[in-house]
Amino acid sequence: MSTIIELTNVSLKRNGHWLLKEINWTIHKQENWVLYGLNGAGKTALLSMLCAYYFPTTGSVTVLGKVFGRDYLAEKLRQKIGLVSSNLQQKLYPSDTAYQIVLSGAFASIGLYEEPTDEMRQKAIGLLEELHCLSYADRAYETLSQGERQRVLIARALMADPELLILDEPTTGLDFLAREQLLAALETINKRENAPTFLYVTHHVEEILPIFSHTLLLKKGEVFDSGRTDEMISEEKLSQLFELDVFVNWENGRASLRRKL
Repeated sequence: MSTIIELTNVSLKRNGHWLLKEINWTIHKQENWVLYGLNGAGKTALLSMLCAYYFPTTGSVTVLGKVFGRDYLAEKLRQKIGLVSSNLQQKLYPSDTAYQIVLSGAFASIGLYEEPTDEMRQKAIGLLEELHCLSYADRAYETLSQGERQRVLIARALMADPELLILDEPTTGLDFLAREQLLAALETINKRENAPTFLYVTHHVEEILPIFSHTLLLKKGEVFDSGRTDEMISEEKLSQLFELDVFVNWENGRASLRRKL
């Protein structure tokens, strides 16, 4: 089984502070992972490293076969990684249409500066249709709801047929219906023959779909534990993680969480 991500004894120091400490983590192809932790756990720092915006202070990082510090990275690596994040959303041109936003994913660019091919145009339309965005394809991005924007970003991320799709808290700001529509879209994408490996970042257990087979628990910049999702998202494990007694209820492959009173 080929390896998508491999981190060995990875630590990251920025501005005199250790953001990550001794991270060991391997993701194989055909495994979909959740990165779960509270705010301040180090999730953003870890994602920035995986996308080659940060290099490790110590340890070894390999992403999609590229070894940090040895192979040429940056843009070529990022073209193989689809990213959906609030930071990306803030960089887009608000007057661009949903269709233009999706097309720009073919070039991994902010805005369109090259002429798309007919094949690219057809692909963008197909993705907009698949993610139920076609009805607002010609609307400016700034006029879309948060849920509509997130589905457009997922379509954009899929334009380059990424090997790895990173979703950084994609349901932030969504109501229940919009959240479930987005999660349903991910389940549809996962059924594709050439589906990318998912890395889903969240601090809400109710978003964890059955398609996410594995979970890494991150706490204060360190790996608290990692393994199969049903073992990580358990009362015992999460009570230890939070240092607070919690109930975990599983129903139809989805978990919910509440505090023990």
